[in-house]
Amino acid sequence: MSKFSTISYSVGSLLFLISCSFSIYYGYKVITHDLPKEQKTVEKYNYHFVLVPEEMDNEYWKLVEKGAKDAAKKYGVLLEYAGPKQANIDDHVKTIEMSAASKVDGIMTQGLSDEQFTPLINRVVSSGIPVVTVDTDAANSRRLAYIGTDNYYAGYLAGKALIADTFGKVNVAIITGSFYANHMQQRVKGFEDAVKREKRINIIAVEESEISRVKAAEKANHILQEHPEVTAFFGTSALDGIEIAHVVTKYHKQKQIYIIGFDTLPETLGFIREGTIHATVVQEPYQMGYGAVKMMIDLLKGNKVPTIVHTDTKIIRKSDLPVSNQDRKAVDK
Repeated sequence: MSKFSTISYSVGSLLFLISCSFSIYYGYKVITHDLPKEQKTVEKYNYHFVLVPEEMDNEYWKLVEKGAKDAAKKYGVLLEYAGPKQANIDDHVKTIEMSAASKVDGIMTQGLSDEQFTPLINRVVSSGIPVVTVDTDAANSRRLAYIGTDNYYAGYLAGKALIADTFGKVNVAIITGSFYANHMQQRVKGFEDAVKREKRINIIAVEESEISRVKAAEKANHILQEHPEVTAFFGTSALDGIEIAHVVTKYHKQKQIYIIGFDTLPETLGFIREGTIHATVVQEPYQMGYGAVKMMIDLLKGNKVPTIVHTDTKIIRKSDLPVSNQDRKAVDK
């Protein structure tokens, strides 16, 4: 072998070794990058449920979700929280249909409209998937159970609170979240029945907010312009009372207009503390979510479950709230 050949062979061998070294190094880097440092534990679930809210970003439904997730964690359930971002009955129906098509073990949902939800729930149950209604019942459907507020009773309580808190002639305007939703219809009906024998109380307007802050404010503003004689408002959804309070404040009529709302969102409680909202109906959304998951598990196990479970409902006023630091400072002064 010539000297030149020997050198060429040596250089070639060196380049091959360098090439191999780079290949091994980078190959090792890619493999170790793709592989996890430790084996991940695969969580095992006993059941797969879907909770379909009226609207996902609603603070009230976030509390229902919290209760459902806590129960799911305790009982080994994979829980999906899925539905329309803003109230939309068509999107709500589609979510239920998709959940049923994916063969989940159970569906928890509102029974918003008899016309659309009763046949839908019946189809889902016929396919072998149990349905529990939450917050709003679909009593005429084949749903297996309902857990939530007695919405007629809640509206009736609101009417009785207005009677107790007011005197003389009262002209009431109602802003309701929806004309088609069962629970809103029941709240309005309960309120109307509570006050109908009181000759001094007249309901002069009923408007729909579509579960929208903007719409609720628009309706409240319209009512005050069209009916300056209004001396009381009833808001049947969490957002209605809040936006009524904003509009009443804008017109500087806090002392002239009585407001009763729904639920205990932080903003609602703030308006109660300052005296703009006089009372609100309290529901138990966390209790609904937690109880719905537990009911569904019992149903799948073949245990006997009550057809209807009404969660707690009551009226609270400023006197029922704990004293805030701001209130303490005001008293000290």
